[in-house]
Amino acid sequence: MDPSNQNETEHQTLISEIESRNAVLKRILLTHAHIDHIFGCARLSQHFDVGIEVHASERILLQRGETQAAMFGVELEAPPEPAAFIEAGDSIAFGDVEWDVLHTPGHSPGSVSFVDRKERLVFSGDVLFAGSIGRTDLWQGSLPTLMRSIFEQLVPLGDEFRVLSGHGPETTIGRERESNPFLVGHGLL
Repeated sequence: MDPSNQNETEHQTLISEIESRNAVLKRILLTHAHIDHIFGCARLSQHFDVGIEVHASERILLQRGETQAAMFGVELEAPPEPAAFIEAGDSIAFGDVEWDVLHTPGHSPGSVSFVDRKERLVFSGDVLFAGSIGRTDLWQGSLPTLMRSIFEQLVPLGDEFRVLSGHGPETTIGRERESNPFLVGHGLL
């Protein structure tokens, strides 16, 4: 999910780790297509001959990945076109793991979160962080939309759900609901 490996050392480290575990990379799932989440898409896709999957609303960000990178003064090898699109309500299964897909826009138009109900775990991408939320000043970001995503999609999962975000430490829905300054006292609670 979200291969952010940016340079040759990081590419080789990730590829070696996958191969040393005798794992088979079958899918590259993206929570969204900002550059810090897609740096490794081209390299992993080529090396393992596997496609990337993203919400359809993120396609333009993928297509303009090199432009995004140039805006931040970094280089990016253009990611391939998506092999498939992820939609709200999809179920992604591998081994004995099953994830539900939630469409959680606001940080980007097609941000998704992956929910493992059995393990009470949500991979929130850049929607919700420990003590913060995703930025909304990038293309098609929207604070009201992000807050709706958090309160209508993530908070209802329950306080005990662990949150693994795209940046920073693990947290829980309950901890964020009680102490995150963006959530505490918000009219949507």
